[in-house]
Amino acid sequence: MWWQDLLWGIWNGITAWIVLIVHVFGQWGEFPFYNTARAGNWYDLGFLLGMGSPLLGGLGARGARGRRR
Repeated sequence: MWWQDLLWGIWNGITAWIVLIVHVFGQWGEFPFYNTARAGNWYDLGFLLGMGSPLLGGLGARGARGRRR
């Protein structure tokens, strides 16, 4: 179903930051950075949303702090 692909994409996008850092140090080779078996429109959208969420959250907090002054 499309919503399962979307949710898996969001989850894999959020956890991809951790997996990327661990992959840099040569660990967790059995865990892929991107799940090619689920690749498709909904998964890709969820993955992009998940990957961008830590960055977008940090930018939003920084902008809110600047407006309070």
